[in-house]
Amino acid sequence: MLKTQNEVTPGSIVFLAKALADETRVRIIMSLTHGQKTVSTMVEELSISQPLASHHLKELKRALLVTVERSGPFIYYELVDPRIRAIITDLDGLAANLLANRTTF
Repeated sequence: MLKTQNEVTPGSIVFLAKALADETRVRIIMSLTHGQKTVSTMVEELSISQPLASHHLKELKRALLVTVERSGPFIYYELVDPRIRAIITDLDGLAANLLANRTTF
């Protein structure tokens, strides 16, 4: 059976949700919404260690959310699709709304 463009695929959603289910990865994505960056730039900007940044960038690459481009001695990371920023913004708004309206835990 062929999938139509508007058909929801739970497996695909879970695949992306798992990639976004880490605060450091979300912070990296938010950083990359401002353009391509090197690991060292993100390490300094986000105050995280180089091994931690590299680990999470590897996971984001595995999840097909970032691309890697080598230019001389530098490796640049960039978001694959600008819609990723919109997803993060929408999730942030939803979370704020849900938390503001909650009455119990």
